[in-house]
Amino acid sequence: MHKHRRINAHAATSLHHPAGAPVAASKTRPVLLGVLLIAQLMVILDITAVNIALPSLATDLDLRGSSVSWTITSYSLIFGSLLLLGGRAADLLGRRRVFVSGLAFYAGGSLAGGLAPGPVFLLVARAAQGLGGALVFPATLSLVNTTFTEGRARNRAVAV
Repeated sequence: MHKHRRINAHAATSLHHPAGAPVAASKTRPVLLGVLLIAQLMVILDITAVNIALPSLATDLDLRGSSVSWTITSYSLIFGSLLLLGGRAADLLGRRRVFVSGLAFYAGGSLAGGLAPGPVFLLVARAAQGLGGALVFPATLSLVNTTFTEGRARNRAVAV
């Protein structure tokens, strides 16, 4: 029984210290919250931004028919399909590590999409962005919950 309590106590402390790192000092918390919010906003706004740019994309890359709709769908499909996997990966591999990896996939996909020479390359780049978003989104929420542990600070961070 004593061993069981020790394991639970360790599990409880690891929730407050993502990837074994101490919780951020109160002076760096607003900066961290800003970074997390910007990442969350990028992931959510991506679909809208591409919808607005779609006519120009279709003209520049000679997208026709279903390629136009797959430009939007490839991101949404990968993002929605891997969202739960992204949350589980954050639990197993560390929230910060998954967050940074997700940002790397997202940024790489964005760069590749911006430099895409043709429709297939664009669809693969959008899928990479979707994977990055599926990693960033749950890790962001988890980092907010574990960094802001006090009642009022946590309520404010989650509300923002």
